[in-house]
Amino acid sequence: MNVRAMAAKVIFQVVDQGQSLTAVLPKAQQQIADRDGALLQEICYGVLRWLPRLEAITQSLMEKPLTGKQRVFHHLILVGLYQLNYMRVPAHAAVAETVNATKPLKKPQLRGLVNAVLRNYQREQDALNEKAISHDAGRYGHPGWLLKLLQNAYPDSWQQIVDSNHQKAPMWLRVNSTHHSRDEYLNLLNAEGIEGDPHPEAHDAIRLASPCDVTKLPGFEKGWVSVQDAAAQLSVNYLQPQAGELILDCCAAPGGKTCHILEHQPDAKVVAIDADANRLTRVEENLSRLNLNADVICGDARSPDKWWQGEDFDRILLDAPCSATGVIRRHPDIKWLRRADDIEQLVTLQAEIFDAMWQKLKRGGTLVYATCSVTPQENAEQVKAFLARHDDAELHTGDAENPGRQILPGQDDMDGFYYAVLQKQA
Repeated sequence: MNVRAMAAKVIFQVVDQGQSLTAVLPKAQQQIADRDGALLQEICYGVLRWLPRLEAITQSLMEKPLTGKQRVFHHLILVGLYQLNYMRVPAHAAVAETVNATKPLKKPQLRGLVNAVLRNYQREQDALNEKAISHDAGRYGHPGWLLKLLQNAYPDSWQQIVDSNHQKAPMWLRVNSTHHSRDEYLNLLNAEGIEGDPHPEAHDAIRLASPCDVTKLPGFEKGWVSVQDAAAQLSVNYLQPQAGELILDCCAAPGGKTCHILEHQPDAKVVAIDADANRLTRVEENLSRLNLNADVICGDARSPDKWWQGEDFDRILLDAPCSATGVIRRHPDIKWLRRADDIEQLVTLQAEIFDAMWQKLKRGGTLVYATCSVTPQENAEQVKAFLARHDDAELHTGDAENPGRQILPGQDDMDGFYYAVLQKQA
């Protein structure tokens, strides 16, 4: 399959059909040559980062939109425009390859249309680009509701967040401390010609100078190292798991934090729960590769009595379902799959899980509330509301006015993340 044709199909599935890029892209990469996998990812990520700008240009160049069975060719035009605007592909090659993609998409009669639109763009590029950024969505590459939310929540730094969301995320590694110290593993990387830097706060984290295939990482198949953003690795800093404790990782899939807890404290008894049975297979796979053991349970976190009949937990990591607005640089489709009213629904769900988990925490126990979101409604405001409902909860991060810790996208090159540590009074 022509890479541009496949990119058009992927973007169509995400934008028009509402499917997740995380689900669609790997399947698409299996249908093209291995050497083209990175190019497909670059095009898909790029188009989704700058979708409103590319849409505005397309609208200016076409008398009427493509609909129905021709809709995928609208996205093929976006693919061509992205290459001409943002990639180092020679313009003639970008146009020719995009036009050629009409054949595998089985509409060669649209070859002339695609060619004309891209050629006209080349002739009027500066004027069309200027027009495309004359409105906020085109200029900032975010939907209006999300841009407004960021501006209201972060009046002094919203533009920094927007800019960070457009950057390519680094590849962070988590060193399995049961095998090597971080410094020892850095030496192993250097011996393979792979450059990396340690994180100042996440003690097992290494940022690679450039991403690489995991098969090139020393001992990956032996469980020496995993891929996980540094912000997510901070969960063990806040959870502080101890030997012999009963610990729950709530909403655990795909299992990175579950495994990190066990790497950090092999003598803890860890239970991992998630409502999605399919995603729990990832937890099992990660545990198996790392040779770790946890009780993996499929269940609704709002109804713990249906899946847990044991004693209360010493510590709970509640990595709550959230808008994922802190990881847009890794998942640009989030901007277009989320809706403004999703936030309110998520806040309600989070509060229900929060209350249910608190009931399963021992007196004197610790609960870490975490999200990969940057919306105050899901984070600081959620924790404030929780503290107002529970007199037996003590906040151990931040203060009453600003509970928890909000990490913004790009801070120390991390994803956006939120943590709040609460202790149940003895």
